[in-house]
Amino acid sequence: MSASSSEPILLVRDLSVTFPDANGGLHALSDVSFEVCPREFIAVLGQSGSGKSTLLRIIAGLLKPTKGSITFGGKEPVVRAGQPRIGMVFQQANLMPWRTVIENIKLPLELDGVNKESARAKAQELIELVGLQGFENNWPRDLSGGMAQRVAIARALIHDPDLLLLDEPFGSLDALTRERMWTELSHIWQMKQKTVIMVTHSIAESLFLADRVLVLTQRPGKIKLDFKVDLPRPRDDEMRYTAHFGKLARKLKEAIG
Repeated sequence: MSASSSEPILLVRDLSVTFPDANGGLHALSDVSFEVCPREFIAVLGQSGSGKSTLLRIIAGLLKPTKGSITFGGKEPVVRAGQPRIGMVFQQANLMPWRTVIENIKLPLELDGVNKESARAKAQELIELVGLQGFENNWPRDLSGGMAQRVAIARALIHDPDLLLLDEPFGSLDALTRERMWTELSHIWQMKQKTVIMVTHSIAESLFLADRVLVLTQRPGKIKLDFKVDLPRPRDDEMRYTAHFGKLARKLKEAIG
């Protein structure tokens, strides 16, 4: 299934961020502009220090830009009543160790006062979506890194967000687990068709998952390339070994420098 061609749901315009420091300020992002359509999967790619995570946190409303604007669904992207919901997954799963898998997943609904039966039913639905049936009552300490990230993704989806932000969600996993998680996340996106923005260091990860890849320069981060990934969906492991996949990877590598 391809991305939607409807009007953009997210607009980023002339975004710049400078963090105060003793040397006059750290310029993290400079004049970043792009737009995202509903149900698009966007990967943000770049070297360490290029401002990728800073960009994601601004979109989430966790940081304020020094200059520029971001609008999501026609409104400022701050999570509050009446505005589009935003889900976020970090590199570390950040699960509560004293809560089981299903208790971690349903926590956001509990905090919103949703009744226990409805919260549990929704959590169970997501457990099945991310392939964790049979692990509902396991403790986080008993989960592998990949399983813990599945719990984190399910928890981020529990509110049925309009936008899902992923900050290197598989960065701490070993290579084989990380590649398996690409397939898992691709399946989840196919099923839910959420608008997704994912930060990554991995060229292969960005090509396997995304509709478009935004390549940032070194600090201060600017968009050097807005790259359309013309690979058919659904994608499988064999696609990564094709000549065309390799050609796309070389173009991204050249852009990163």
